[in-house]
Order: sequence, then C-alpha cells, then structure tokens
Amino acid sequence: MQPLKRVLGSLNSYRFITFGAFVSLLMLTATNAVTPQLFRWGIDQGIAQKDLQTVLYSGGLMVLIAIGRGLFNFGQSFWAEAVSQGVAYDLRNRIFTKIQNLSFSFHDQAQTSQLLTRITSDIEQIRTFVGTSLIQVVGAVVTLVTISVIVLIMNWKLALITLGMVPLAGLLMVRFLTTTQTLFSKIQEQLGDLNSVLQENLLGVRVVKAFVREPAERERYTRLNNDLVKANMQTISAIRNVFPYIFLLSNLITLAVVGYGGAQVIGKTFTIGELVAFNSYLLFILQPIFLIGFAAPVIAQAAASAQRVYEVVDAEIEIRDRPNAVPFEKCGGRITFENVHFRYPGATTEALKGISFETKPKELIAILGMTGSGKSTIMNLIPRFYDVTVGSVRIDGRDVRDLTLESLRSHIGIVFQETTLFSGTISDNIAYAKPDATLEEVIEVAKTAQMHDFISSLPEGYETLVGERGVGLSGGQKQRIAIARTLLTDYSILILDDSTSAVDAKTAAQIQDALDDLMRLHTCTAFVIAQRISTVRNADRILLIDKGLLVACGTHDELMRNSPLYGAILESQVKKPTVV
Repeated sequence: MQPLKRVLGSLNSYRFITFGAFVSLLMLTATNAVTPQLFRWGIDQGIAQKDLQTVLYSGGLMVLIAIGRGLFNFGQSFWAEAVSQGVAYDLRNRIFTKIQNLSFSFHDQAQTSQLLTRITSDIEQIRTFVGTSLIQVVGAVVTLVTISVIVLIMNWKLALITLGMVPLAGLLMVRFLTTTQTLFSKIQEQLGDLNSVLQENLLGVRVVKAFVREPAERERYTRLNNDLVKANMQTISAIRNVFPYIFLLSNLITLAVVGYGGAQVIGKTFTIGELVAFNSYLLFILQPIFLIGFAAPVIAQAAASAQRVYEVVDAEIEIRDRPNAVPFEKCGGRITFENVHFRYPGATTEALKGISFETKPKELIAILGMTGSGKSTIMNLIPRFYDVTVGSVRIDGRDVRDLTLESLRSHIGIVFQETTLFSGTISDNIAYAKPDATLEEVIEVAKTAQMHDFISSLPEGYETLVGERGVGLSGGQKQRIAIARTLLTDYSILILDDSTSAVDAKTAAQIQDALDDLMRLHTCTAFVIAQRISTVRNADRILLIDKGLLVACGTHDELMRNSPLYGAILESQVKKPTVV
C-alpha cells in the first residue's frame, strides 16, 4: 500500500478542496443518521398516537433532510472529482517531465507501449481511486462508526448481533486485497504488451501489408488479447469467491434483527418505531460494507497502477548536472577523447575501446566504419547522451561532465540518422529548436539543405502541414528538413550522423557542398558520420573505426596508402555489380 500512501500525500496540494469534500461527507453522514430518528418519531409519536400534526412535521423535516442530503452528496462528489482531476494532472505532468529528463539508457530499455499505458491507463486508475473509491471508503468508515455508536445507544444487545458481521467482512476484504494485488499489476503489464503490438502495427502497417502478414499479426494480437481476458476473468473469479459470503452475512444479520427485535417489540421492551429505525440503521451498516467491498478491486488496481507510475517517477536519471557544474558560455571547438572506453547499460562487451584523438577548432572530421563499428556511439558521448565508462571527453580542455547539460547541448547541432518530424507545419519543424526564427532565416537554411524549391512548389509553401511522423514526405525530404532544423541552431559543434543517406547521390553532393561552404564560413568544428567514402573524401581528417577501435586516422590520400580496411571499404562502394 506504500504507493497509495504517496498518492494520498499528494492531496496536500489540494487541502482546501479536500477539506470541502470531507466536510460535505460529514454533513451527509449526519443527515443519514438523523433520518431514521425522524421515522421513529413519526411512527411512535405520530402514527401510534394518531397525531397527524406530528406525522406532517416529521414528513416535512424528512423532505428538508432529503434536500440537504442531495446537496451534501453533490458537494462531496464534486470536490472529490476536482481533487482527483488535480492529482491526475500533476501525475501526468510529473511522469512526462521525468520521461523528458531520463537518460538515453532508460529509453533504450523501456518499452514505449508500457510508458504510454502508465501515463494513460494507470493514471486513470489512480484518478478513479481518488475521485470515487477513496471518498466511498472514508464515507463508509465514518458512517460505520457513527451508526455503530447510535445503535449501541438504542439497543446494545441487538447492536452486538448486528456489528458482529463487520470483523468477518473486514477479514474477507483484507484477504481479497492481498490475493489480487499481483494480479492487477499483471493485468496492467499485459495491457501494455497488447498496446505494444498495436503500436508496432500502426507504425509498420506498410511492412505488414507488403509481406502479407496481416493474418499472423492478427493472430499475435488475438493471443495477447485472450491472455488479457483470462487475467481479467481471474479477478472476476476472486470477486466471486468473496462477495457471496458478504451477502450471506448481511442476510443472516437482517434475519437476526427482525427476529430478535420483533420478539422485543412483542415483549414491549422495544417500540415499533425503534425497530423500524434500527432496521434503517442496519442498512446504513450494511451499505458501507458493500461500498468497501465494491471499492476493494479498484483500490487493488489503483495500488498496482500507482506502483507502476512511481517506478517511472522514481527512475534514476543517470545523466544529470554535477553539483558543481558550470555553464558552457564560449565554445572554441577543440574536442579531445582521452582513452575512452564505453559499454552500453546491460551490455556484456564494450562498444568503444581506448579511443583517443583531438580535433582542432573549425576542423572537419569524418568518422568512417562498417555498420555497428561505434561511429554514432562516439558522437553520442560529446553531448553527454551517455557518459564514458573509462576515460574522458573534453571540449576546450574541460570535461563535458563538468558542464551543465543545457549549456553544453545548446552549442551542439545534431542531425540524427533516424529522422523525426513533429505535427505542425514545415516551418514549425525547421524552427523547432529556434521558435522565434524569422521566415527569412527558415528559408535560408532550407536553401542550404536543398529543400527550398520543393517547399515553394507546395500550395501552402512553408505553412504546409506535415502528416503524422512526416507521412507525405519522402525519406530524403524529411532528412533535408532535419538538416535545415539543425542548421538554424546556434551551434559551435556540428554533428551529421549519416545525414545524407536517404537522398540521391546528386542531392547528397549538393547538400555536402553547401555544408562544406557553411562549415568553412561558420566558426565550428564539424563531424560527419557516414558509411560512404564519397561523403567524407574532402574532410580534414578521417577517423576509421572498426569494432570499437580507432584503427586509422588521416586524410583520404593517407588512408588510401596506409589502411587496407579503408581501401576495402572504398573498393566495396565503387565496385560495380556484374551483369549476368
């Protein structure tokens, strides 16, 4: 129940609204407690005494009490719902903010579908608990205590018979909660797995159709859906094994009250009005037990959901500012790798092994190697997407770990190999990192990325809406927009991670020529990561990476003379296939 305690702790932010809900609950309990006494008065002093005035007075008071009960019931429900919406709002913001700040290593291992389930379904379970189940349980406890005191005063013998079922029902509820906690957590995980398949199919619908895999994907989804249904049916089975006993207890208590109370009425030690009132109070005792029983599954599910949500909220941020981190105000562009070793979290082998090199300001460095050699890993260490395992990465002589993350990354422009566009216009996507950029600035970088002519040919121009994930644009067009987006930033270090891989050779050459001119004019150090030698031929230096090792360093001509691996890569790219 510890996660639920943390949820309850968040009510402090809404203490006045919570207080209003609690006061409404107390007033509702008071009106419920008074109503049976009005019945008793109307029967004993009115009907039994044939006093019509008393009957009318009691009836009128019951009407007023009913109106008050309706108002107080609305008040507690309204304020409770207001609190629940606030708690859900805060949790959604907390978990989203945490996801934004979590390191790459977390996202490498976390499933997107599970995160979506936690920020949607799990938080909704918590909201339902706070807005409905919590007020029901608190109201049930307050009502149970209040009515117990009243019935003990009215007839303690009959009250003991009635209250005897409360501990038994409580034991059943505790047993239910302890046995279903793990089950509800399993259900949420299976829901996340089901969402994962759905997400994969929505993103990869073209691949599914291209390879005629619709039946297989449908079977996979159906299998997980069946598992989810089975898990839900297990909860229904658990409820079935508890609630019939509670209903049986309530029926036996009702029978005992009518029998024993009726005998007391016949013996004239109890009035009819008192028996009617006591029987009404019996309903108020049974009702809280039922409410707690019905709330129990929601509480168990909310506890499991709260645990899943706080797992993300409490997740460790591995890459963060050191306590003594300083702002990175001016970047000269000298980058030094000192005996850098790096292993990805959870991996058994190192991705980089003893990498050492140093760049000069304004130098154009190309990094070349086979797929999986560690090229992108090297670049991920400069903006501290990951921290080195051994060694250090320095900029202008300062370890990147001694700089604040925001200031460090604000000096680095990156074009990733995988292009991501956001919903909005083409202009919004280009100006993503600089929202206050003018249209002239946007057009200038679009021209550099060889994208202006295409954008101008569109009916809406730069105001053309980009479809979800850039649907409607080719891979090369999306990549050129990503390049323009990066060029618009105020970078001192430029990283191009195979940024022209999705464009044709002619466009790639045009983009590279424009980038070369730009990098010569701009005071920046540039890294070009590529598998194609044509992209890096004109670099000041080429770093050749093989299986995490820096195996060669030099110009194109030097590597052609001294590196068999470089020659082999060049030969594999320029060799034409034999036509049979």
